[in-house]
Amino acid sequence: MNVLSVAVSGRGLVRPEEPVFRADDEALLRGRAAFETTRVYGGRPFLLGEHVERLRASAERLRLPVPAPEECARLARLVVDDAGAGDLALRLYWTGTTLVATASGIDPELEALRARGLRLAVVRWSTGSLAGAKSTSYAENMGAQDVAVRGGADDALLVSHDGIVLEAPTANVWWREGERLFTPALELPILAGVTRALLLDLAELETVEGVFPLERALGADEVFLSSSIREVMPVAAVDDRSFELGPAARSLQQQLRAQAVRS
Repeated sequence: MNVLSVAVSGRGLVRPEEPVFRADDEALLRGRAAFETTRVYGGRPFLLGEHVERLRASAERLRLPVPAPEECARLARLVVDDAGAGDLALRLYWTGTTLVATASGIDPELEALRARGLRLAVVRWSTGSLAGAKSTSYAENMGAQDVAVRGGADDALLVSHDGIVLEAPTANVWWREGERLFTPALELPILAGVTRALLLDLAELETVEGVFPLERALGADEVFLSSSIREVMPVAAVDDRSFELGPAARSLQQQLRAQAVRS
């Protein structure tokens, strides 16, 4: 991650190489912290209010005090302005005592991946009580992603031990069957993605949220992921099952970018 700018509540802008968390902060001792990530288009953070609201909800689930939304927005503006115009990854971290914002460059390989399509590997997954919170306790998610990458894939598709499709480690999952879209319902232990919510509003096809077995996704006409930084990312393969890069992902990506430009 190429961090370009960092701001800390009570301190303002600091050099990216400076320490920002105390050694006794529970974020380090226990992994007890919330975070958010959104994309910045042309110097404008996209859906920042929705991300700050989810940060609040995650803090409540972690039994942390709620961060001040105005301070979140102020720090976000500081790092975005400092990093310069262009597309950025904006992150907010809240430990209950320390609020930090960072701005980083966007991975230059994302567009090449979008053109090729992701290769996913199915990873069986047991979820914990914080599955719906955006917590920094992401070691299990990253471990699942590492398993997939070591097997030659780009990312993991998390599936419960009874075969129900959940999500990817850092993204929501979708697929198309004919003229209908499908995505796992929020009653499952998955993250309520901000981009997921936007796509539900933008989708021109009928969209069904539910509890679906892996076989349902593997039989789809196309599969794709959604997240704030990667946006709409088509899937070219899940294990040995190949998929064409289809029109639904392409249309939703175009609509998302158009919405971002208008915001």
